[in-house]
Amino acid sequence: MTLLFLQTVATDTAKAIVDTAKQAGQQLAAIPNQELRFGDLLIKGGWVMVPIGILAVLGLVIFFERYFTIRKASKNESHLMVQVRESILTGNLQSAIAICRNSNSPLGRMLQKGLLRIGRPIKDIEGAIENIGKLEVSKLEKNIGILGIVAGIAPMFGFLGTIAGVIKIFYDISKTDNISMGVISGGLYVKMVTSAAGLFVGIVAYVCYHILNMMVDKVILKLETDAIEFIDLLEEPSK
Repeated sequence: MTLLFLQTVATDTAKAIVDTAKQAGQQLAAIPNQELRFGDLLIKGGWVMVPIGILAVLGLVIFFERYFTIRKASKNESHLMVQVRESILTGNLQSAIAICRNSNSPLGRMLQKGLLRIGRPIKDIEGAIENIGKLEVSKLEKNIGILGIVAGIAPMFGFLGTIAGVIKIFYDISKTDNISMGVISGGLYVKMVTSAAGLFVGIVAYVCYHILNMMVDKVILKLETDAIEFIDLLEEPSK
């Protein structure tokens, strides 16, 4: 009898556990599956997302505009040097000046200034070429510094939004006395979106800033090399 009683109790207990599990599964199935959408998070980030978005657009516009400008200036100008050399060696100075003017490139403008100074001391020609080179480099570096500013202040805006959100959460808690983990975490994860967005924009702007600076450095090196070659060319007849 005792054995039969224990078997009955065990069977009833197992059925109760199965029924409880089924009910729990039904309750979980009834809960809607809420997906975390990227667009919704951006909207919930609050007003700080507006300046972060403006900085992102500004950074992208500057990067692509400068990228194509610098890329155009860095094109191979070896044919220009060949044509200028041939014109100078044949004594056709006006042809060399016209070739440089028509090239519409930083190197062409540098060489044109040097050609217009022919007849003066080499130091004067070098100084004129150097001055034009500085102006051309300044044109290439235009607005690149803004990318550095964006890289610096975008994360700050993100942290500002997060701190403001945390202050509001604890202010609401102080008013309602509701310190449940759901209230705290539910508001905090939304406010952390601003930090993530600010860091993302800052990192992208930082990378773009250094990419453009590397491109400008390559252009400067090429211009300096061609300028030295041009000065050597002018000195050849006097050797």
